[in-house]
Amino acid sequence: MVPVAAAPSITDAPQTARRVSPDMAWALAPFIAGTPTYRLGRWIGGRFQYPRPQNPARITASLPARPAAVPVHGIDGSVATLCLDLDTSKALQGVVDDDARRLGNLFESCGIRYVADVSPSGGRHLYVPLAERVGGPEARELVEAMTLLAPSLDPSPHQNFTDGCIRVPGSAHKSGGHQVLTTPLATAYDILRRRNSAHAVTALRQALAPELQRTRQLKVRTAKMATIATAHGVGPVPFGGSQSPLRVVARTGLYDTAKYASASEARMAVLNHFCACGWTLEQVRRELGGQFPGLAALYASTGRQERLLASEWAKACAWIQKPANPKQNRKSALINNTSPPLPTGGALGSTSTAGVHQLVNDLENVLYAVLDHRLKERGREGVSLRLLLRAVLGYMRTMETNLLDVGCRTFAAALGKHHVTIARLLPSLAAASEGILSKVLEARGRNADTYLIQLPPHFEQLAQDLSWRRGKIHGIRPVFRALGDVAALVYEAIERGRLSPTTAAIVRSTGLSRTAVETALATMSSYTMIERRHGLWTITAGTGLADLARRLGALDDAAEQISRHRKQRAAWHAWLDRHLIPESAEREVDDPDSDLNWIPPSDSELDMGETLWRVA
Repeated sequence: MVPVAAAPSITDAPQTARRVSPDMAWALAPFIAGTPTYRLGRWIGGRFQYPRPQNPARITASLPARPAAVPVHGIDGSVATLCLDLDTSKALQGVVDDDARRLGNLFESCGIRYVADVSPSGGRHLYVPLAERVGGPEARELVEAMTLLAPSLDPSPHQNFTDGCIRVPGSAHKSGGHQVLTTPLATAYDILRRRNSAHAVTALRQALAPELQRTRQLKVRTAKMATIATAHGVGPVPFGGSQSPLRVVARTGLYDTAKYASASEARMAVLNHFCACGWTLEQVRRELGGQFPGLAALYASTGRQERLLASEWAKACAWIQKPANPKQNRKSALINNTSPPLPTGGALGSTSTAGVHQLVNDLENVLYAVLDHRLKERGREGVSLRLLLRAVLGYMRTMETNLLDVGCRTFAAALGKHHVTIARLLPSLAAASEGILSKVLEARGRNADTYLIQLPPHFEQLAQDLSWRRGKIHGIRPVFRALGDVAALVYEAIERGRLSPTTAAIVRSTGLSRTAVETALATMSSYTMIERRHGLWTITAGTGLADLARRLGALDDAAEQISRHRKQRAAWHAWLDRHLIPESAEREVDDPDSDLNWIPPSDSELDMGETLWRVA
């Protein structure tokens, strides 16, 4: 990995802060340290380390001549100050500065005050003093959650209870110079004396709720994969689309010099992949200040970025052999495990677009009035069948067809389930739908089973008598891959209800247990997806489900599943053609750069749903 040269951000420190001498800044060390001691650093085996001394030196008013770091944890493992280390070895200078601003905005929104300094290497430290000490595991969880927001954040000081330490303002640096306090000294002293209350920490935990949930899920998955790997006698396999090599380049700006000779080549690799995944130039521009600050940092300056981005994007589109401003073809077919990527047309020749939308609206009435109540008697399978039927109707509306000729993996990606589960559920749904879903053609070769969706005569009068509901029907929107099926049904009951429902009304309309409903309501309320007023539940308008899905890692999970399905299709098609896997298949299967599909960002839930249907 190599960073692009950039001016150290120490020059960003205010003049008043740079006039604070290292000795004056060192006076803050006792207020930051977990215990009133420090360790001296030295080179050990080519690495600069802070070994644990037999008798740690006590912090005094005298500044140590050598680099010194204070312990983060107390003797009992508790933490008095959250110490955030934004390191230029983890990301480029521009990313470090952007992360410092982002975390600063987060703290200010939670009413948290913090102290900041900057090192001669350009790294930054943020110190959040706590009025009440928190346990080491709780502090570690908070810091690890923040790494999902700030890729340059090094969580290691909070991950080692015995040896976690950090250099504080005024401390010498291994390359020369000292940590420069960027917060005015009087303000820093006041912040460290009048520390942040437990109420402010609770507000921070609430603001980081999606990231905290994601870190817990990653830990559970890591432990499960390690157990499986140990049982089979192999090393654990790394996972996580957000950690693929190109994604790391886009997030941090660091790249492998053995693979890319310059920052220009690394930028083009990322832009080529964006183009191949169907992104537009406007989406790329927007995410340079969002998910992928590392790509922006690879341009070294804003002026250079503005000058080169458009031309490099045009080159990327030419390389991928796509027009510079690709337009989605609304009649294209989905790529799935059995049907080839060709336009299907469905029943468009016999049913007009307006007719398909009217059919979906009528079927929704039947679903809510009859089928939901019958399927809820099937327990957990019934919940899956209800969501699968919603996905079928969502596919019909998006693709404007009443002919379902896509494979199980397409619906598996839409619902966040395994394709074998979908293969088991589809025949059950056809049998339980009372003629709504009928198989008209068996699967053969690359072609999937084909189902016809229609309104049976015995439901026609019911569909006409009921008025259509507001909004659009969905299978599972990406955010509910993380929150679960029950949360999806509860959210739909609030979103599409004719009136704002009470908890009891949601229990009746969904047919779910009160305990399950209350748990889902509490979870979604903690993410500010919904709110309760005068006993009635409503949707919180300011919360974007697509952004929440990204923070929970649901979009990464969807991208991984879609990429896994594409590998499986390639292997199946190669077998059908009675050939070995093509020469390019090894790269497609094993190279995460070309394999992982990055789902383009969408401005609305409707756009996001359509995007997922097309890439699945």
